Amino acid sequence: MLPGIGVFGTGNVVKVIVPFLRAKGFKVEAIWGRTLSTAEEAAKELNIPFYTNKIDDVLLRKDVDLIFIICSPNLHAQIAVKALGIGKHVLCDKPAGLCQSESLKMVHASQYYPSLISILNHSLRFLPAFMQMRRAIKDGYVGAVTILDARVQTGSLLSDAYDWRCDDAMGGGILTLVGSHVIDLAAHLTGQRAVRVHAVLRTFSPATDRVQGIRRISASDFAAFQMELDGGALVTANLCSSSHLPGSFSQEVIVSGEKGQLTVRGGDLHGRRRIPENDAGKCNHHVKEEVLYLDVEDLHQEGQAPTGAPLLPRPYLKGLFKMVGALREAFQSVEDRKGWVKEPVALAATFEDGQYVQAVIDALRRSSRNREWVKVNIVTEEPDPNPLLSAAVRRSAISM
Repeated sequence: MLPGIGVFGTGNVVKVIVPFLRAKGFKVEAIWGRTLSTAEEAAKELNIPFYTNKIDDVLLRKDVDLIFIICSPNLHAQIAVKALGIGKHVLCDKPAGLCQSESLKMVHASQYYPSLISILNHSLRFLPAFMQMRRAIKDGYVGAVTILDARVQTGSLLSDAYDWRCDDAMGGGILTLVGSHVIDLAAHLTGQRAVRVHAVLRTFSPATDRVQGIRRISASDFAAFQMELDGGALVTANLCSSSHLPGSFSQEVIVSGEKGQLTVRGGDLHGRRRIPENDAGKCNHHVKEEVLYLDVEDLHQEGQAPTGAPLLPRPYLKGLFKMVGALREAFQSVEDRKGWVKEPVALAATFEDGQYVQAVIDALRRSSRNREWVKVNIVTEEPDPNPLLSAAVRRSAISM
């Protein structure tokens, strides 16, 4: 029994994922949009029976048991916490809220309802090349990991009109939209987490042909950062998005160690391993290069996006499809519509992982502003919303 799905959001990702969900046997029962007109337009285009601009109208439907949150980040925590509280499974797009306090609310909700699925869309975890890379690292292919280097170049991440993607405070920018994947992937591949970071963030295009005048873009389109991990490894990342590169995308992730190197380019995995040789009593090394995985799978066999809808970059799209396939396996093996098994989605990023990523992003932003190395601090308690009032209450209690 596959659960009915309620979707929050009407963007391009929604137009890609809904047809694939149907191809996998899911029923998309309802869709939410910021305005009733955008919700109606998306519902007609995607053939979804119910649409609304009210959050509760989707959450309270009896035929909806799985929530896909693919809307602006300022609503992620609100919808996720409320959905878990009324017994709905949740798949949330990155990031997990706009700040750590929002991420922490999501963490507490997921811990309070452990019988419900609560995962984040860090889809590169499910890309076959990175699954093979992680397995090779565990098997000792590179030995102890010393460096992880990520380079991503993409076209513009902005919409045609001014929206949250243009505003750094609202979750826009290449650091949040792409860097969050790199931060999560580094922890997933190495098993190590960042303790200290340094970053340079820039917005080289504060305006575009469609976004100009009094509207200014504050979201970063360039990010270069370093992270020191708690196991001794070092992460370096260079991320660049530009409206001058429409449609172009390239991604390379290199993991180096004392024994060799693993490289994922796009969806392919290559390896270089140092093999010892004995020559007249002297120990020399030669490098053995090999192809460990080639991405030959056709995306159209996985699912077809609506004609004319801009696709995500191929690695992220394929990872998302694989994650949805894992969700299907998690639900399909049980007869109860709300029942599920954990193993197929065990690789998925949890809300705790999302809070860690948010903590690193916060530290990277502080580092760029202050131009110094910054420690990563993960909060364990929600901050006091009104510290001045709380202090006054404490003083009055003492005086009494």
